[in-house]
Amino acid sequence: MRFDPMRAAARVLMGSTYAVLGADALREPGPRPEAAAPTLAAVRSVVPLPADDKLLVQVNAGVQVAGGVLLALGRLPRLSALALVASMVPTTIAGHAFWAIDDPGARKPQQVQFHKNMAMIGGLLFVASDKRGG
Repeated sequence: MRFDPMRAAARVLMGSTYAVLGADALREPGPRPEAAAPTLAAVRSVVPLPADDKLLVQVNAGVQVAGGVLLALGRLPRLSALALVASMVPTTIAGHAFWAIDDPGARKPQQVQFHKNMAMIGGLLFVASDKRGG
């Protein structure tokens, strides 16, 4: 397969975003565990997960770092994209639940972030479905 500079740039741009943001969450989870707590509690009702929300946030961040680096490098692009989708779905639900916010001023930015994440998931699904290897 010949080198395609546009595809390489797309992989680097997409993958580096996950690697950088994942590294930030891994180093300093900040308020993420508290924000994720209600979603994690709901998931625990059907899936046995560790009780440590901070650990789960950091594991999720680690998936984003690894998946982002692999995607940026063009290594296992379909698998890394699927791992990132699996990471982004709970991240998006836990972090940007705009439907649960009553204040319109606070709801709007979360709605924007939710839809931005949905677009990112869509891009990852394109990579995962690419028969040419991402």
